[in-house]
Amino acid sequence: MSQYDTPIHYESFADYPVYDGSDLEVNYTRAKTTFKLWSPDSDDVKIRIYRDCESAIPIESRNMQKKDDGIWEYSFSGDLKGRFYTFQIFFNGEWLPETPGAYATAVGANGKRAAVVDFRDTDPDGWENDRRPIRKSFCDSIIYELHIRDFSMSPDSGIKNKGKYLAFTEEGTVNSHGQKTGIDHLEELGITHVHIMPAYDFATIDELKPEENRYNWGYDPLNYNVPEGSYSTNPRNPCTRIREFKQMVQALHKKGISVVMDVVYNHTYMWENSNFTRTAPGYYYRQYPDGTYGNASGCGNETASEREMVRRYIINSILLWAKEYHIDGFRFDLMGIYDIETMKQIRAALDTVDPSILMYGEGWTGGDSPLPYEQRAVKAHVNMMDGVAAFSDDLRDALKGNWGNIHEPGFVCGRQGYDETVKFGVTGATKHPQIHYGLVNYSNAPYANSPAQVVNYVSCHDDLCLNDKLAISAPGGSSESDMIRYNLLAQTIVLTSQGIPFLYAGEELMRSKKGVHNTYQSPDSINQLYYDNKYAYKHVFEYYKNLIALRKAHPAFRMDNREMMDNHLHFLDPRQACVVAFILDNNANGDSWNRILVVYNGNRHNIGLEIPKENWWVACNGSQISQKGLFKWNNDYLNVPANSAMILFKP
Repeated sequence: MSQYDTPIHYESFADYPVYDGSDLEVNYTRAKTTFKLWSPDSDDVKIRIYRDCESAIPIESRNMQKKDDGIWEYSFSGDLKGRFYTFQIFFNGEWLPETPGAYATAVGANGKRAAVVDFRDTDPDGWENDRRPIRKSFCDSIIYELHIRDFSMSPDSGIKNKGKYLAFTEEGTVNSHGQKTGIDHLEELGITHVHIMPAYDFATIDELKPEENRYNWGYDPLNYNVPEGSYSTNPRNPCTRIREFKQMVQALHKKGISVVMDVVYNHTYMWENSNFTRTAPGYYYRQYPDGTYGNASGCGNETASEREMVRRYIINSILLWAKEYHIDGFRFDLMGIYDIETMKQIRAALDTVDPSILMYGEGWTGGDSPLPYEQRAVKAHVNMMDGVAAFSDDLRDALKGNWGNIHEPGFVCGRQGYDETVKFGVTGATKHPQIHYGLVNYSNAPYANSPAQVVNYVSCHDDLCLNDKLAISAPGGSSESDMIRYNLLAQTIVLTSQGIPFLYAGEELMRSKKGVHNTYQSPDSINQLYYDNKYAYKHVFEYYKNLIALRKAHPAFRMDNREMMDNHLHFLDPRQACVVAFILDNNANGDSWNRILVVYNGNRHNIGLEIPKENWWVACNGSQISQKGLFKWNNDYLNVPANSAMILFKP
């Protein structure tokens, strides 16, 4: 037992003491290393030191000393760099299994033991000069969601470090036809942010058996403050995964591309033997009054972000990634599981680092939660969280059809009834006098204070990817050229709407995952990007590239406040279904184009539309884009091709 004859126990989690320090886990110097663990209700705690990450017998084992505020502490003299350690608590009459600690920032293979490292040893050459790309507005972002393994695994990628962080550092790679792949492909496409799917240390991949080629998305958190080892070239070495993760970030920054990290603080892979349970049993998880665990994640547990030490844990972890790893944005899985106050405090903490750091997430839960609805960071409450954005499932399902019914088509395939929802997406989920909110599919009122609080998208890693959904739901008789038109129309709407556009990796290559709905454990043959598609669908890639360039060149598509939209964005009355048309006028947001006319025709036939008769130039005719203008149009009637968008401008 500890030095306390009568251990302190608490009536409820609300009585647990709060520790104000930022030095939990391990504090290293060459002369001394101090370990600190927050474990208020434990009766004793041991710290064990190991020579490496796999040996069975510790070289040191000491009882830690209990301090104030629920802290246990022990210091070792001498240089412990390169050693591994675990904590073990005595709780409720038994010794729980060892843990690397919830705050571990370096681990060995499979994350079972934490490591003592000097973080300056993990910095790649020039890391001190690495800088975030400058972004003036959140709406200037164009996000590209990417799984690290998908990025490089295919044989046609030309990349040597397949499935690794270092794949992002390889320049000059090409596909079978000599076209750019890898990081050069990203630069050529023109996106501003790469959103990497979870890359902290997750649970279900054996890092010591790369030959198994196991795959996972990473929504099974193990150690939140450490990069995943299977993406490194040596998972046994704690410094390797850290250094190579930084090299990935550094390489993207050199290309002018920001890095968003997908974070999943809302649940752990398991609760029974998680690092949270092994340090402060029960405290980190939400429970119902009868003691059963909440399950809004659908994974058997959910974390209690409203409890002070959980909230501080999340904030400190976010700050670690922002400061130590230079991460430029965070995407929150099932953001509705977090409480509003925690999200606001994360935003405030990030603002002290760099106000341009993005924060966005899924504005819903995966099920009911013990957290009262009015406290949840759901889409309907995003107007209470300045600087935080939510995905627009409204626009997503309006464009391609309901996610829950794979056979239901959307606006881009000619399904009627979604016009007002498309308009809702165009205005970035903000209030606009020309929208009938009673006809919007999931939201009966605007929920964003500004377009910067909504992420517009048509597909992501979840559910069928865009082309697979289109293939299954498209009207009978649709040809491949029809499928391409549906694809291009969908992304034109995403990239010409106000808000933050978001693309799923490979859509510019007509990506297919062979109709698999949930590919989180599917093989590489299903998930990997096929870069040779860039040759087969060269015109699709060129359209995406030019569309992205158009958005970046014209701030009228990137207004970041509602007042500006009230003054500059006006919808036309098309007098026909499955058509949305609007004008951006008077050099909106300082645009060089005086007036811009945008028309979306979701119908499977050409349509005619009355428009203001002016000296227009056509920048987009549904299949080609040119900012210089494809041809002039001086008529009060516009012919718009089937399932296509047209963009006209007046200089």
